[in-house]
Amino acid sequence: MQKKFEDKVAIVTGAGVGIGYEIARQLAVQGGSVLLNDVDAALADQAAERIREEGGVCRAVGGDTANVEVVRGLVEKAVADFGRLDMAVANAGLTSWGDFFDYEPDTFDRVLGVNLRGSYFLAQAAARQMRRQGDGGRIVLISSVTAHQAVRYLSCYGMTKAALEMLSRNLVIELSPYGITINAVAPGATVTPRNLTDDPRYEEIWGQITPTQRPAMPEDIANAVLFFLSPQSAQITGQTLVVDGGWSVVSPTPALDFVEKQQKA
Repeated sequence: MQKKFEDKVAIVTGAGVGIGYEIARQLAVQGGSVLLNDVDAALADQAAERIREEGGVCRAVGGDTANVEVVRGLVEKAVADFGRLDMAVANAGLTSWGDFFDYEPDTFDRVLGVNLRGSYFLAQAAARQMRRQGDGGRIVLISSVTAHQAVRYLSCYGMTKAALEMLSRNLVIELSPYGITINAVAPGATVTPRNLTDDPRYEEIWGQITPTQRPAMPEDIANAVLFFLSPQSAQITGQTLVVDGGWSVVSPTPALDFVEKQQKA
């Protein structure tokens, strides 16, 4: 396999499982040195160990990215361990289903803390380091198709993801003079452990209403992220790539019975 990311250093947050894990795995397999973060430190250790078993260079750091000191510490550790930082992927995010009329302030604050505060200050800390290095860099924010299409019970979550896409556009002004690109990837329905926990029939249900007749897999999203991190995307910045099998073109929504069951429990 071509070592496209040889001699490059990356941070990937929320990477213990699912999309984040696959991004970290692909980066490491393709030659990158990866600092893998997850709020669950044990899960991060397990994920990094699996990547090392494949021959990749990967180290784990547990921590809640809603804490600014944690994200700043990730950049410091990447530089301490690997000497520099070339790429940052703000993947850590919290999905929170809930009826708008009953949504609680504590839940609202928690979702904004992880999805917005964590992503914003990771981008800031990474960009500061890239500016010091003087040779550019890549930042990718993980949005969602819910930033483009309304989905019932996801008012808070969708709002945060739309904000991330605006952040990627706004920061073009400040980051471009330093050779730093920033883009967003917006996954549609994706088969991950978290989604299967919410709804065991997730893959079947979303496959029925997605034009490509299947939901995305983590590798589909990782492929898009790695494109934005690669040399081939040097002239692309401030953009969002939606990876949803065409769902947002037609936008049918399945029954969300599992949310209503959770609220009644």
